[in-house]
Amino acid sequence: MSVKSPTLLTVDSRLSRIRFSKRVFLPRIIGTLLCSLFIASVLVTKTTPFWVWVLLFLNVFVWPYLAYYLSTRSADPMRFERGNLLVDVVNGGFWIGMMGLNVLPSVIIIAMVGMNSMAGGGIRLFIQCVSLQLLIAALVAGLNAHRIDLVTTPTQLYACLPMLLVYPMALGYVTYVTATKLAEHKRRLMLMSTHDGMTNVYNRHHWEQLLHNEYEICRHIDEPSTLALIDIDHFKTINDSFGHNVGDEAILFLTEELRNGLRATDVIGRFGGDEFAVILPEARATDAVEIINRIRTRLAAKRLTQTPKLGIRISVGVAEYRPTMNHYHDWLKAADIALYMAKNKGRGRTEVA
Repeated sequence: MSVKSPTLLTVDSRLSRIRFSKRVFLPRIIGTLLCSLFIASVLVTKTTPFWVWVLLFLNVFVWPYLAYYLSTRSADPMRFERGNLLVDVVNGGFWIGMMGLNVLPSVIIIAMVGMNSMAGGGIRLFIQCVSLQLLIAALVAGLNAHRIDLVTTPTQLYACLPMLLVYPMALGYVTYVTATKLAEHKRRLMLMSTHDGMTNVYNRHHWEQLLHNEYEICRHIDEPSTLALIDIDHFKTINDSFGHNVGDEAILFLTEELRNGLRATDVIGRFGGDEFAVILPEARATDAVEIINRIRTRLAAKRLTQTPKLGIRISVGVAEYRPTMNHYHDWLKAADIALYMAKNKGRGRTEVA
């Protein structure tokens, strides 16, 4: 039986789930610690067995760390945290019952569990958790009917204040950190989906979308715009003779020169392999040729670090937008034809459609 190796995606997913356990860890510690203040303020007014105090101690000082330890070492930390949440629900219901349904502390526990369950699984999980907690609270209170006392004393009210003040702040902080990381993750995914991984210029799919946009602008606004397709001459020979490392260096050299030599408004894309494409908005074909020739001159003066005797030559096809073009594909085809003309005429030159 074959065993699949972990991929970057699965490793990243695993790390994300562990980070989720870390985010839950802080609110659980703060929540259980602050809850213990008002729970203890109620229990001291009743005849409370020693084992109940031991359970309270374990709930506050052992359970959060145990939950975190088990969660981070499970195969699916996020699913395991669902189970931990159910333990929190059971614990909360137990303490509500042991407090004799004291109103304010009970409502705070229900609200805290409600926030956590709503954040962890939406309305459905919220209803399940609150229902389970109320059921356990009723069972425990029923077994200790003599302890029922709904009235909250001033001392117990004051003991509730730290929870009312600190826990929402802590939860808000965790939510802020989570939202910030999600925004950064979204930005990285957007970058990966629109940019070429090697050169960090636009990939072909996104670049063609930008070309389509430029084509639509040209159709509605009487302004020039030019497209250039660029190809490294004899790139296959470079790869075959000197290896892919040298070929990659040639691509990166060309990318650097394009960035340095083009205008800030020009849009660079990699079509794949050694072929690049550039949109030059508000530029005539003659302007594009002048810019490309400057880049060609600088490239000719450079030498690859791994093969100092080897320079980089490029062939370029240039096409200016024409109103007769019915689709942006026609524009792209015109530049492609011009590129093949440059290759057929001996390479190392620029041809205009």
